[in-house]
Amino acid sequence: MIERVLDGRYKLQEQIGGGGMADVYKAEDMLLHRPVAVKILHEQFKQDREFIEKFQREAQAAARLSHPNIVNIYDVGIADGDHYIVMEYVPGRTLKDKIRQEGHLEPREALKVAREIAEALAHAHANNLVHCDIKPHNILMMADGHVKVADFGIARAVTESTMTYSGNVVGSVHYFSPEQAKGTMITPKSDVYSLGVVLYEMLTGKLPFTGETPVSIAMKHLQDDPVPVRQLDPAIPPVVEAIVTRAMSKDPAARPSSSEFVQDVQQAERMLLAGDASLEAQEEDPYATRVMPRVQEPLLSRRGAREKDPYYEEETAHDRSVFKSKKFIAGLVFILMLGFFVGAFMSYGKFWSAAEVEVPNVVGKQMTLARQILEDKKLRVNVAETYDADVPAGEVVSQTPEAGSRVKEERLVTIYVSKGGEELEMPDVQGLSKRDAEAKLQKMGLKLASVYEKYSDEPAGTVIGQDPRAGAKLKKGQSVDITISKGKESKKVRVPNVTGGTIEAAEASIKANGLTVGSITKKASRQTSGTIISQSPSGGEAEEGASVDLVVAEEEKAGSSKGGKKDPAKTQSNERVPVRQGDAAKSR
Repeated sequence: MIERVLDGRYKLQEQIGGGGMADVYKAEDMLLHRPVAVKILHEQFKQDREFIEKFQREAQAAARLSHPNIVNIYDVGIADGDHYIVMEYVPGRTLKDKIRQEGHLEPREALKVAREIAEALAHAHANNLVHCDIKPHNILMMADGHVKVADFGIARAVTESTMTYSGNVVGSVHYFSPEQAKGTMITPKSDVYSLGVVLYEMLTGKLPFTGETPVSIAMKHLQDDPVPVRQLDPAIPPVVEAIVTRAMSKDPAARPSSSEFVQDVQQAERMLLAGDASLEAQEEDPYATRVMPRVQEPLLSRRGAREKDPYYEEETAHDRSVFKSKKFIAGLVFILMLGFFVGAFMSYGKFWSAAEVEVPNVVGKQMTLARQILEDKKLRVNVAETYDADVPAGEVVSQTPEAGSRVKEERLVTIYVSKGGEELEMPDVQGLSKRDAEAKLQKMGLKLASVYEKYSDEPAGTVIGQDPRAGAKLKKGQSVDITISKGKESKKVRVPNVTGGTIEAAEASIKANGLTVGSITKKASRQTSGTIISQSPSGGEAEEGASVDLVVAEEEKAGSSKGGKKDPAKTQSNERVPVRQGDAAKSR
């Protein structure tokens, strides 16, 4: 039993988890009288100021997420040097525990779990948050069969500031994406890759890549293709295999977004519910109606006929031309007829048949899935590629005929698949103003996403950071984050009252409060020579490092009070003159 009250509110009861970044405790919220889970960051992260700043910002943003499939974040704080996150406590087992106990999940159940995880990710991605550590250990199984994704709020901060510690990549090597393995830019599609690995494990009970060391596993994520899930279990429907394959693409551009992943899973669930789970290619019907060339009888021997023809010898060379022969004409007619039937079949399918089908909408689907959907409707598929910066590579941009059209069976449907946008090199926008940086990015076809602010020595409004870094390769239409300088951080300090004291004492007091001594002006006075008569500012607060001007008493000259001519000595004594430190003693 742990006896510690965190921040005077959260009574820690027992440790229920832990990892490379933090330990998790079950605790009681003594203010609201409810169980909570408290995550406390490890000691190594306390010393990284940049990490802590980003951690607090991103954790606060994660706390604003509200989704039935996301563990709620209640509070973020610091207590006794410990940075902590207070989360919803979800009793039950993890998805990893379920896989260990059951071996693998049935395709329909696996799709349901994957869909709910993807819905949680889609909500987070829409709010510019990336999880970066999707794995069965972070998926909590509720009693009603639904799931909740845990550990939102720290991953984005890790990826932006401290990707490595002591040479080790932060993350779960069995589940992280190729870009995480390389230490390059993390995007929402990195989460989709990890979700693909999780779905692979749910379907097969096995991990796609294993090895003796984390490095060897990471290299497999970068270089190797996993064993297809249907090779491990032929009962898995092809459409489900297509979803796994697409999500685990090495190229992020070929993966679906989290919202598109949801749509693909929903489509697969409908197909399974309709009894089309196998989606196996149908065997060719040997009795199906076909277009066959007409069988012709052998032509009579021209030689025999000519021998019987009394006029044969009178034929001219022109009459004997092969182009005028009946054999040539018959062959030409046959070729033309065959071409017509083949062309008609290719364009319109079984035009002689009364059976019609409605062309399904496959725009936005991954090519493999689109082909399966069309072929399932007894349509033939032709694939053409096209560049489209707005559509991820591998997805269908358009189709011909259009969705909803009624056509004959075996009609050829052409799908135009995106090759993605052109590859660009990230420009260097540091040193530019926010306006100029945004204009430069837009001109290149890039989008400005999040804009962060940070105090620095650079002028306010100047770009001091960017993600991705200058020179990085990215696709047209990709989003870019920038950090803007807020200028130097100002600090207010108390202005001490030094009137009535000596210059030495005044200087010491002013410096002790983070201020500097400005001008020192001598003025004739009945007060003791060297005494501070007045100051500016006289009190209150001022910017740290600001100067305080002093007026010092000077002994009055004899006869200075008599009328008549202006006393030149007195006039001279009232002038404001700068005095170096220590001159007060000399002026006495």
